[in-house]
Amino acid sequence: MVRRFTIALLVALSAGLALHAAGPQPGARQSAATRLRFAISVPAARGVAPRDGRIILVVSNNNAQEPRFENDVYNPKTQPSFGIDVDGLKPGQEAVIDASVPGYPLASIADLPAGDYWVQAVFHQYETFHRADGHTVKLPMDRGEGQHWNRAPGNLLNKPVKVHVDPRAGGVIRLSLDQEIPPLPQPQDTKYVKYVRIKSDRLTKFWGRPMYLGGIVVLPEGFDEHPDARYPLMINHGHFPREFRGFPPAAGATAGGRGGQLFAEWTGPGFPRMIMLLIQHANPYYDDSYAVNSENVGPYGDAINEELIPYIEQRFRGIGQGWARGLFGGSTGGWEALASQIFYPDTYNGTWASCPDSIDFRQYEVIDLYKEANAFYIDSDWKKTPHPDGRNYLGHIQATLEEDGRWEQVLGRKTRSGEQWAIWEAVYSPVGKDGYPKPIWEPTTGVIDHEVAAYWREHYDLRYILERDWATLGPKVRGKIHVYVGDMDTWYLNNAVYLMEAFLKKAANPPADAVVEYGDRAEHCWSGHDQAYWFRSFEKRILETAPKGADLTSWRY
Repeated sequence: MVRRFTIALLVALSAGLALHAAGPQPGARQSAATRLRFAISVPAARGVAPRDGRIILVVSNNNAQEPRFENDVYNPKTQPSFGIDVDGLKPGQEAVIDASVPGYPLASIADLPAGDYWVQAVFHQYETFHRADGHTVKLPMDRGEGQHWNRAPGNLLNKPVKVHVDPRAGGVIRLSLDQEIPPLPQPQDTKYVKYVRIKSDRLTKFWGRPMYLGGIVVLPEGFDEHPDARYPLMINHGHFPREFRGFPPAAGATAGGRGGQLFAEWTGPGFPRMIMLLIQHANPYYDDSYAVNSENVGPYGDAINEELIPYIEQRFRGIGQGWARGLFGGSTGGWEALASQIFYPDTYNGTWASCPDSIDFRQYEVIDLYKEANAFYIDSDWKKTPHPDGRNYLGHIQATLEEDGRWEQVLGRKTRSGEQWAIWEAVYSPVGKDGYPKPIWEPTTGVIDHEVAAYWREHYDLRYILERDWATLGPKVRGKIHVYVGDMDTWYLNNAVYLMEAFLKKAANPPADAVVEYGDRAEHCWSGHDQAYWFRSFEKRILETAPKGADLTSWRY
């Protein structure tokens, strides 16, 4: 039976001595004894300051690409990885990965079959934050890559090397992290696409260091030729968008794809002239904040709605009123588009949410957080049937939830993996005593903490909040909610949509006048419509609901 692991914090013994895993790790499966070690160090040429962070070792049986890119829980060919925390690692000091360090999909380096492997270690560096709530935490700040440990500029690593590994024979394999991931080039403004970055006072105060919000602004056709026009704003929520390509399409590019098809309509006659905004809000936990206020991630909801959006509208001649703002997005962006409409109901006049992350925690993917005892297995007296995590349209399983949890624990303890389950926990949970998010379930066993689940329900369960507050929310969001999802969504997100639909279509009083559509056998992230549809739908809603005297002409040329 596989088990999910926690990873013990490493401590420096003294200068020049190795850092190593502190004894058998909690929850680790017993593996064969071995004296095999990977000793990983930072050379003096990389600076004298001690470093904090996470060292992730990937061992690959092929040379298809660098091992750091061959580690993914949903890839059937994923290669084994192992991770340890380091505090104050000095130049020349060795951090040791031995048999006690848990991994994924193998439990330990002791389980590696003897043979030749390509090996690579990456030092994902942490920064110390002294937050306004009094907690001090160590986390990896995004450096423009959208929170990817294997691509983050400034992270140290070694060039992949081929070594012979034999756990029975033992031995020490030394790796020197003498390479550094270089900075990313900055995208440049074009006629249609502008890149914006502002310092957020709210986020800076919360995190105790300068924090920024970014935006990619896509201007309507004729923006320069109509200086007196004021425009509606359509916000596209989603994962970290580093750049926006295809406006205009590159020479020789086909008309299809995100850029080409939309650009043809965007610049064509009769298309709604609006500003599109893609928000950049990567943070120390993820490539995206989920656009709400959170005890752990910070006041991103207020920062986006009260700092970034007013700035964008003032700079690019937005109308700047709730009736002229809309939202759309898919997956993470679908949840955000719906949550923003619910938490800021007067700020927006419609949301078009595709394949949203779980919007009812009675189906958190496939888990009922309020009734089930364990996140990894279906409750039973006599057997343990794993909860699935990922499927295709035929229902074939890609991974189990326990496997996904084990993988994230390799990438980072204390909700620091930078992956999906971690960011949900970071956004939705209260702060724990150690300053990190309080776990929704025990990481090694999957036992659900129902006190934390109750906190999630009151603060972030979107269906529950709508139903709880419908007397006041209902009139504000009537006709504004549109949800789209495939009925074979890869991550079972259609399950929660069914529950939301049951309230919106049958129980909501006054009526919700909501739209919910399903794609037959469609996987993640089905929307049923192209991007141009959202803009045309939003224009229709504006014309139907704008207040008397509203500007319905200057932007409709």
